[in-house]
Amino acid sequence: MRGVGKLAVDAVVGLTSLVETMHHNIVRAAAPLGLPVLAPMDGVSGLVYRSIRGATRTVGRAIDLLLEEVALLLQHESSSVRREAVLAALNGVLGDHLALSANPLAIPMRLRREGVALELTPAGIRTGVAQPSSRVVVLVHGLCFNDLQWRRKGHDHGAALACDGAGTELYLHYNSGRHVSTNGRALADLLEELSRTWPVRLEEITIVGHSMGGLVARSACAYGEIARHAWLRRLRSMVFLGTPHEGAPLERGGNWVNLILEASPYTAAFARLGKIRSAGITDLRHGSILDDDWIGRDRFGHVAAAIDARRPVPLPKEVACYSVAASIARRGGELKERLLGDGLVPIDSALGQRAGPGGAPLFAPANQAVAYGVNHLGLLSSKRVYRSVRRWLLEA
Repeated sequence: MRGVGKLAVDAVVGLTSLVETMHHNIVRAAAPLGLPVLAPMDGVSGLVYRSIRGATRTVGRAIDLLLEEVALLLQHESSSVRREAVLAALNGVLGDHLALSANPLAIPMRLRREGVALELTPAGIRTGVAQPSSRVVVLVHGLCFNDLQWRRKGHDHGAALACDGAGTELYLHYNSGRHVSTNGRALADLLEELSRTWPVRLEEITIVGHSMGGLVARSACAYGEIARHAWLRRLRSMVFLGTPHEGAPLERGGNWVNLILEASPYTAAFARLGKIRSAGITDLRHGSILDDDWIGRDRFGHVAAAIDARRPVPLPKEVACYSVAASIARRGGELKERLLGDGLVPIDSALGQRAGPGGAPLFAPANQAVAYGVNHLGLLSSKRVYRSVRRWLLEA
């Protein structure tokens, strides 16, 4: 309730500013094309808009103080799967704002099992894991998802791998609206802590990432190498399911819509609605995984939309890396295969055909697979996809 209250206050304040911008440009009878006036209005109209924002913030602070007491009473209550799904979607769209505004709805990064966070101490891990193995499989979900949603249509890649002997399955739960590089650095630190506190000798780590989760995992490897983390020496294999190594066209198209709206003073205010989308979403435009890919750049600007300014990052050395792409086409060669891929990520992007240094492929041909008749979410439940993953990890 506190989180929703904070978000409602932010929404009213933001909407008031949007209306003020439209009002200002209409009053001055601006030309159809050109730069809009973004400054606040003056006079009586300006006073009205300032009063609305001020009153909203005052009410919001009062509500927050009251709900803080309620939150203390409810903090140990278990949550439902539906609530977790809604919260994950909200974090995917607005997660960077939630984190920056210290909103209680912001998801902290944790390793979980069955929706319960692990306390990363030897005793805490034994409480959450009855029989910890010397091998660990870490599953990293994608944008707007959570760790519970690895189970789809009765299948869970993590649980199946554990049952087949791949090791103890652990699920990352994180705010997918933050920058991929921010989450990647946090994951690197979390895995380092896990390797220090695992109650038995930890010999092997495997990471399975779906969609954005694969980018977060690659980012974690890059920052783990910079920090000389010990967990990287235990990393044996990585599997990427529908990961947009070269970006997602849908986000690039969305940014062009923003640029068109900003071309006229009368529609510029509506571009603000598009710009509420999170840093995590805009990172998917080109598949950015490092701070250098976005620091000092306007992530909604024309250059950001048109030019891929990433520094190509190779896959970690001496780690077996595999990639699965999906296609909604029933067979190879169909137009849908080339244009749509799995509905969100094109096949070439998922296979990283030009994502390596110098535009080289990321993966060897033998370490690639394409699942036809499967969409982006179907990668989580496809038995064909699981057979490929199982063969790579357990039969190689």
